[in-house]
Formats: sequence, C-alpha cells, structure tokens
Amino acid sequence: MLILSDSLWRRRFGADPAIVGHDVSIDDVRYLVVGVLPASFENVTLPGAELWTPLQYDTVLRPEAREWGHHLRVIGRLREGVTLAAARAELDGIARSPMPELPRVAWASLANGLIVSSLQDDVTRGVRTALVAVMLAVLAVLAIASVNVTNLLLARVAQRRGEFAMRAALGAGRARLLGQLITETMVLALAGGGLGLGLAALGVQALIAMSPSGLPRVHAIRLDAPVFVFALAITIGVGAIAGLVSAWHGSRRDLLPRLAGASRRTAAGRDRTRRALVVVEVALALTLLVGAGLLWRSLARIFDTPAGFDAANVLTMQVQQAGRRFPTDARRLQFFADVLDRVRQVPGADVAALTSQLPLSGDLDGYGAHVERDGASRTNDTGVLRYAVTPEYFEALRIPLRRGRLLTARDDANAARAAVVSERFAQTAFGGDSTSAIGQRMQIGPDDGRPYTIVGIVGDVKQTSLGAADPAAVYIPMTQWHWADPVMSVVVRARGDAASLAPAVRQAIWSVDKDQPVLRVSTLSRLIDLSEADRRFALTLFEAFAAVALALAAIGIYGILAGAVTERTREIGVRSALGASRGDLLALVVREAMTLAGAGIVLGIGGAVAATHGLQTLLFEISPLDPLTYASVVVTLLAVAGIACCAPAWRAACVDPAITLRAE
Repeated sequence: MLILSDSLWRRRFGADPAIVGHDVSIDDVRYLVVGVLPASFENVTLPGAELWTPLQYDTVLRPEAREWGHHLRVIGRLREGVTLAAARAELDGIARSPMPELPRVAWASLANGLIVSSLQDDVTRGVRTALVAVMLAVLAVLAIASVNVTNLLLARVAQRRGEFAMRAALGAGRARLLGQLITETMVLALAGGGLGLGLAALGVQALIAMSPSGLPRVHAIRLDAPVFVFALAITIGVGAIAGLVSAWHGSRRDLLPRLAGASRRTAAGRDRTRRALVVVEVALALTLLVGAGLLWRSLARIFDTPAGFDAANVLTMQVQQAGRRFPTDARRLQFFADVLDRVRQVPGADVAALTSQLPLSGDLDGYGAHVERDGASRTNDTGVLRYAVTPEYFEALRIPLRRGRLLTARDDANAARAAVVSERFAQTAFGGDSTSAIGQRMQIGPDDGRPYTIVGIVGDVKQTSLGAADPAAVYIPMTQWHWADPVMSVVVRARGDAASLAPAVRQAIWSVDKDQPVLRVSTLSRLIDLSEADRRFALTLFEAFAAVALALAAIGIYGILAGAVTERTREIGVRSALGASRGDLLALVVREAMTLAGAGIVLGIGGAVAATHGLQTLLFEISPLDPLTYASVVVTLLAVAGIACCAPAWRAACVDPAITLRAE
C-alpha cells in the first residue's frame, strides 16, 4: 500500500483522482495507491518525503541483524492529561524491560532508555534561538518606530500651541482636546498600518527566499486573517499610546501659553519627554547594532576556521541504489566500483572517490568503537563517525596525513581490516598519547570477531558545522564494512570549475544504470555555505533591522534638534546679538546632539549586555561582551548623531539676529 503527497500526485500523475486504487512500481516493487494527502499536510520531521508505505521488516530477523540499528523514530500523541514527563518515565520502563521473544544485542540494549521530546521542541530546536532573537529585534524596531512617531506628534503639538490656546479660550475642554488629538493619531496609525501590511506582503516573500532550507514550516509563513488581526491590534495599540502621550502634553493647562505669545518664535525650553524618547531610541538602536556586530564577527571567524579539507573545485553528488537488481552486497559493491570507474573517465576530473557520508552535508553516521591497547581487554569505548571510503578519498579532499599511512587499493575485502582514524579519535581513545595508536586494534559497530587495525592518523574534519567541535572519525575501506552501503556520495576534484562537470558526471553514473537516483548535486564549497545558513540568515535579518534602527535613531535626533532650533530661534538670535560666533552656535546644537546620543549609548550598553547573552549559541569564538564590537557601534552611533545634527546646527548658525529681534 502507498500514500502519495499532494505535490507528487500533481507532478507525476497530473492530479488524476483515478490513481487511487491503481498499482505503481517503486524500486521494482508494486504498490497499491490507497490515498493522496491534502496539500495542507506538512511532514515536519522529514519535509522532503513525498510518499509513505507501511513499515515492514522480515518476520524472522537474526538478533544481530542491522535492522536493529538506531534508525527509527517513534511519533505518538499523548492522551489528554498525560504529561511529557509521565510518558518519558513509562517509555524508559519499556526500554529497560526487554521481551524474551525479542532478544536484543548488546549495542541495541536501550539500557539508557529513550530520548523523548515534544514534536515542537524537536522541530524548532535548531532554529529556536535565531527566531527568538529575530522576534526581539522586530520588537526593538517597533519600539524605535513608535518612539519616533510619538516624538513627531509631540513636535506637532508644540507647533499647535496657539491653536490649542485659541480653542481653550473659546471654551473647548480638556476632554475635547484629548479626543481631537487621539482621533487624528488613530487616523494616521491606521493609514500607516495599511501601508505596513502592503510592505509586509513583499517582506514575507523576501523572507521565504532568504530562509535556510532547515527552517521548519517556512512555506506556512503568509499573511492571513490572524496576522491581519494582530497587525490591527498592534496598530491600534501603538496609535493609542502615541496619541495619549501627545494629547496629554497638548491639553495640559500649564502648557497653554497666552495667545499673545503663542507664535513659533516663542522659546519653549527643554522638553524632557521628547529628549527622553530620543535617548531610548538610541539605546535600542545600539542594542540591535551590537547584536548584528557580534553575529557578523562570529560568522567571519567561522568561515576563517579550517574545515580540515580543501573544498575548492570539488563536486559531490549522492547515488542511491534502488530496486531488486542488487540482492547481495557483492552486486552493490560492483555497481559502485563501475560507477567510480566511469566517473574517473570524465574529461576534467582529476581525482574521483566514494564515501558513505560527506562532511558538512547533514550526514551523520555514527557507531560505537571499542579499542584494544596492546592486546589487552577492550577499553576506552567511544562514539565515532564512520566513513566507508575508497582510497582516493583523502586525495580528493586533500585531508592531510599526520602519521602512518593512508588506505590503498590493497586494503580490499580479502585483506586484513585496516582503518585510518582522525587526530581527535586518537587523542580521545588513547588518552592523549596519539602516537601509540598506530598498530592498535579496534572494533567498530557489530562485533563479528574481525577487528580493524589502525594504520594511519589524518587531520580532523568538520562534519556538522564549522562552528562545532571536531568529531572523532574512523575511515575504513567500503569493501571491508559489515555490509555494503546502499547510499554513497561521489566526490570529484576537478581541474577547473567543478560545477561545470555535474552533467557529465551524472551521465557517467547513469551509463552504469539509468534507473538509479542521483541526488544532492552540489560543490563542496556550496555545502560549507549551506552548513552555516542559519547563522547567515539570522545575521541578514539582524543587519536589516539594525540598519532600520540606525536610520530611525538618526531621524529622531535630527527631528528633536530641528524642532529645538525652530523653537529657540529667538534665544539663538539673542545669543548672536550678544556676540556669540557661528562656532559657538554650532557647538550649542552639536553638544545637545552628543548629549542625547551619549545618554542613549550609556543606557544601551547596559541593555546590550543583558540582551546579547541570549545570542550565545549563535556566536563562535566571540564573547557577548566583545570590546571591539561595542567600540565600533559606539563610534558609529556618535558619527550618525553628528551627521544628523549638521543641518539643524548650520541653520542655527545662520540665524540673523537683526531679523529675529525685529520680528519680536
């Protein structure tokens, strides 16, 4: 029986409803199509899956058969009222109580119980930190924008003092003035919210395009009714708060000047509320800039970290054996030997090899390793990554040899088992004395009485991430493993552009068997970039939000200074008439700008210290308190504040005292 995904049903079967009830052939096996899943179904545990069949094993399995390997995941829905902790305890009890009719080998004993977690935690674990950081960045930008809007409204209120004084003189009460200002603010907020939704529609498409492949449920991101309601609530909330602040200041009786002195030339003095808002704005901008700076420096260090191999001009692709034409391990190995022989003949291919897993590709094939020391009983058990390779693999990736020798063509199925280990494995398994590893014996995976002899030590290679610790690794000839791997990756070092060889290499593989799937065609350099896609995605979003925050902070500083210069025109004119030079007037405005920026920087440093600790898991060899990042951000903010105050300062310096005093 077989169930199809909606996308596969439409792509391969033309959305034909009659396919249900008919047989289709998959890997030379006939399956009855019993259903098609709806388009809304998303397989979050394996997004690439497009068909499902019942899990079936041989009814008679040897206790040591490889089907007992740890390769299955169990998904279940808890009964109502049952907690995850209770389920974990019950499953641990089952794991530790083997059934006599199902004997377990030692390496499948489940003595440590089962790993139990909620599906949501399992799906979001890898991206949770980045998404939380991005959400906080969004809130910070929203706060900065709200502060800017409030400041602009307060400036507008200051300019309309005469109007409010006239209304109050004609009998308008405070409630009437409050209502007018809040209504005006809400109209502006709703108009801005509508424009924001339009921009959000474009932003969502850009977000999906930039998102890393591992981001869960990315295609479920869309503007729908809940998003509209949320946006409306945020718009009303921000509009109401900003309107109340400006309305409160605009309707205060002690701020309503006399009609005779209500012109724009009236000196207003310092408006503490507006300046305090600018300080908060600068502080939030600094927090975002520090976060972006830390991520940028961290990503730069990651890509400067040696991967342990040379990725330049290397093409990779995965070959999966499918069908009943490979009933034995010998047939599988022969197929891959033929594939490798054909690939070597491709023009432009310098070195070609096969490996059971590729570094930085998402592959993770691990086993237990049991090491013998000088013929003594097995000790120093450790977990290792197992690479079944052809001898040319080390040359293709240029993995350096540290001691001993590499695998050769003589290490075939009929020879004594040989293994090459990584430096990390040698140091871990032999207590730091890696020099004694050569010649020692070890068992990897199932114990069949035929240990491997360590013949060489090579450099460490990054497997999961450039930012992760080097894993312990063991390289063995693919013909000497307990069984033939059905999935292998072809690695080709090209004499020129590796990507240009992809069509020829693919055709070489299909010349052996045209029905075998060839997947994940990519250069090794591209795999390195993809391995750090989550960090790069978080950095890109942080950079965008930080740039917006910096621009808004500059606008806020400019707005408050421009308003101050306008309100203090008479004071500036008097200063000029009393002998103040242009330099003195420039310094007056610049000093105020630097005071606001400095206060915001001091406040922002404290906030950044608290906020950036949450980015710890996204950072690599960079402290959340990195002084260079903080110093760079402070200098940047001061420079932006200086630029923002240029126009108001120059306008203040150009005030003509004669015209100002004559106007009074």
